[in-house]
Amino acid sequence: MMEEKKEKPLYKDFQIIIWVIALLISLTFLFVPIGWWSTDSGLTNIQYGLEIEGGSTIYLELGGAVAQVDAAPQNIVKTMTAAAFPSGIEITGSNISRDGAAYVTFKTADPVNKTALEHLFNSSNIYVTASGGISEVNMTSSKTGFITSYLAHVYGTEVVPYSRSGGSVEYEIRTKTTENQLAGHMQAVNGSILTDYSGKTHYRDGTTAETVQTMIAVLNNKLGNGLGVKDLPIRSVSDQYIQIDFAGKNLTDARELVETPGRFEIRIQTTENETAHVLYGDSIESVGIIGQDPATRTYSVPFTLNDDGARKLQQIAVSAGATINPEAHNLTMVLDENEIYSAPLSRNAAIQLNTQPIYSWQAGIDSLDNASELQIHLRSGALPVSVEIVNAGQIEATLGQSFLKGAILTGIISVLAVTLIVYNRYYKNRKIVLPMVMVSLSEVVLILGFSVLIGQQLDLATLAGIIAVTGTGIDHMLIITEEMLHEGKMPSGKIYLARIKNAFKILLGSAATTVIAMVPLMILGFGALKGFALTTIFGVLVGVLIARPAYSAILRHMLTKRGLVHDELPEHE
Repeated sequence: MMEEKKEKPLYKDFQIIIWVIALLISLTFLFVPIGWWSTDSGLTNIQYGLEIEGGSTIYLELGGAVAQVDAAPQNIVKTMTAAAFPSGIEITGSNISRDGAAYVTFKTADPVNKTALEHLFNSSNIYVTASGGISEVNMTSSKTGFITSYLAHVYGTEVVPYSRSGGSVEYEIRTKTTENQLAGHMQAVNGSILTDYSGKTHYRDGTTAETVQTMIAVLNNKLGNGLGVKDLPIRSVSDQYIQIDFAGKNLTDARELVETPGRFEIRIQTTENETAHVLYGDSIESVGIIGQDPATRTYSVPFTLNDDGARKLQQIAVSAGATINPEAHNLTMVLDENEIYSAPLSRNAAIQLNTQPIYSWQAGIDSLDNASELQIHLRSGALPVSVEIVNAGQIEATLGQSFLKGAILTGIISVLAVTLIVYNRYYKNRKIVLPMVMVSLSEVVLILGFSVLIGQQLDLATLAGIIAVTGTGIDHMLIITEEMLHEGKMPSGKIYLARIKNAFKILLGSAATTVIAMVPLMILGFGALKGFALTTIFGVLVGVLIARPAYSAILRHMLTKRGLVHDELPEHE
C-alpha cells in the first residue's frame, strides 16, 4: 500500500542537496573575501556598474586608416633602400606572378647589410651574392608584402593587410593619418590610392572591425586585470571610437589607466631558478597575425623587435649561454609580473644569435586559443593602434546609490505583489507560497554568485536580466504547482510522475526558446546587450536545472507531510 511507504527525509533528496550546494558556493563567492573573486567594494564581492556606483566614461578615438593602394615593388625597393645605398641601386629584374608572388633583383656597389635589409622589409627571403665589388640582392615576397613593408616604413607603425572579396586587399595603417598624406606617400613610389567605378577613393579613417575587437580584448586584459574586472564594459561606438565605463573611478584615475600601458617584459633563464631582464614592451615594434605550421599543426605568434631590443636580446642570450645550450635557458614573457609564456630558443635561433641579432621572432604555441591569448598579451604593452581621448565625463556616486535603492525597492514591491497574487490563488494551500518565494530569491543569489565568479559588473542590464529570469521562474513554479495539485491534492504514483514530467517538458521548451533567443545577443552583442543575454541564459539554466527541481521536491514533501495526497489510482486513470 502507498500509505505504508515511508517518505524520504527532505534533506536526503538529491535535488535539494544539489540546490543547497549551489547556494553555498554562490554565497561563498558573494561574501568570502578571499580568492580571485574578492573585492574591496564593501560587504559583498559584487562589482557594481557605472549606473550604480558612479564613475567615469571615456571615449577613445582609434587613430588609423583603411585604404586600398597600388605600387610597383621595384619602385618601393628603390625608394626604401635609398638611405642604405648612397651610390644608388640598379634594378636588374622584377616580376609579379598571377598568384601575387613577387621578386625584385638589384645591384649595388655599396656594402650590403643583409640583416638590416631583412629588418627593413620584415622578410627573411633576401639573398645576397658579391663579385668584383658589386653585390647582387634578390628579394622574394609578394606585391602585398612589398606594399605593407613600405607603408610600415614611412609611417613607423604596424600595417596589416586584409584580403577582401573579389581579390582586393585593404591596408590598415595603425596610426593617425589623412588621405592627402597617404596619397603623397604613394606618389613617392609612383603609386596611388585605388578608386571605385564612380571615382571615389577606397579610403576611410578608422580601423577594421577585426582591429576594433582586438582593441576591446586588449583593453579588457590591460584594464580589467588592474581593476579586478574580467569583463569591463567596453563598447565599440563605430570603427573609429570606443567607449569605456569605469565604475567607481574618478576622471583623473580613469584617464591615467587608459594612458598608462601595462608593463610587458621578456626575461631569460640564467640558472635553474634565476632569470635576467632582457627588454620591455617598448622594444616590440609590431605583433603579426597568427600563423600555423601545416606539418606540425602548431601555431605561432610573430612579433618584431626594434634594433635596440634585438641587440640586447642577442647580447644577453650569448652571455647567459643560451646560444650554446638553448634547452636550459628559456625565454620568458611577463605581463605585469605574471608569466604568460616560456619556451627555449630554437636551435636555428641560437646559432644565428651567435653572429647577429634577430629582429623577427615567432612564439610557438599548441592551440589557436592560447595563441590568440598570447597575441593579446604581447599587444598589451602597447595598444594595436594609437588612441586619443576625445571625450570624457563623470557620474556622481550619489546618482548610482539612488538608482540602486530604487532598483531594490522595485524588486521588493514586485516580490510582494507576486506573493499576494500567489497567496490569493492558493489560499487553501497558502503554505506553498513560502517555498515559492524562497526558491525564487535563491535564484537571485545563484545569479549574483555567478556574476562575481566571472567578474561581471552589476549594472542596469544585469538587473533587467535578473528581473526577467525571476518573473519567468515564478511562472515555471506556478506550472509545477498546477500540475502537482489536483482538486486541491497531489496525485501519487504514476500519475504524479506523468504530471511532473509533463510540467518539466513545458519548462524545458520555454527555457530552450529563451536560450536560443539570447545566444545571438551574447555572441554578437556587446556591452549591455551581452551582459543582459549572459545573465538571462545563466538564470534560465540554473532555474530549470537546479531551482525548479528543488521546488518540486519541497512542494511534494510539504503536501505529503500534510496528507494532501490522493490514494493510488488505477493505472488507466
